[in-house]
Amino acid sequence: MKRDLFAVGLLLLSSCGMAVGRECKSVDFPDHLQVKGTELALNGLGIRKATILKVSVYVAALYVTTPAQDPKVLADPNTPAELILHFVRNVGVGDLRNAWSEGFEKAAKEQLPLLNARIAMLNSWMSDVKTGQRLTFIRIPGSGVQVVVNGVAKGTITGDDFSRALFSIWLGPEPPNADLKNGLLGGPCE
Repeated sequence: MKRDLFAVGLLLLSSCGMAVGRECKSVDFPDHLQVKGTELALNGLGIRKATILKVSVYVAALYVTTPAQDPKVLADPNTPAELILHFVRNVGVGDLRNAWSEGFEKAAKEQLPLLNARIAMLNSWMSDVKTGQRLTFIRIPGSGVQVVVNGVAKGTITGDDFSRALFSIWLGPEPPNADLKNGLLGGPCE
């Protein structure tokens, strides 16, 4: 009888752990969330590391309708997705804007003339980010990418080309760092 109660207790504890989701760098993310009535599942978590010292900047979480390991499938603008960047250190607005410029240059160099006005819009919505704050990008097929800065919706940037380029910053052939991309594709968060 005591053994049965112990087993039930362990089962309850383990199921409570599953409800919490996953954790990386002491940042918790749920296994699922809802976007405009669509349930999204956590595909993976990754850490953005910067400089030669590999300083942790943010933990990224990618949510999609159907988890996958193929970055081309995950960058597809025809499916809902949400990318959350949870900052684990302060980052100035200038550094954020430089990171966007570098990211779009690597992810969509040929399309930059068509994207520049929308990248400028994204940059105009940026501000200094403090530890614990989040940038969230919600991909809504047919509408574009809604940008949320620390809980405040700034607007939606239209265009499948912008959506694909934005998500390709992390999922494309030249991500900010390989471990970040690997984590978002379901690998370990390291």
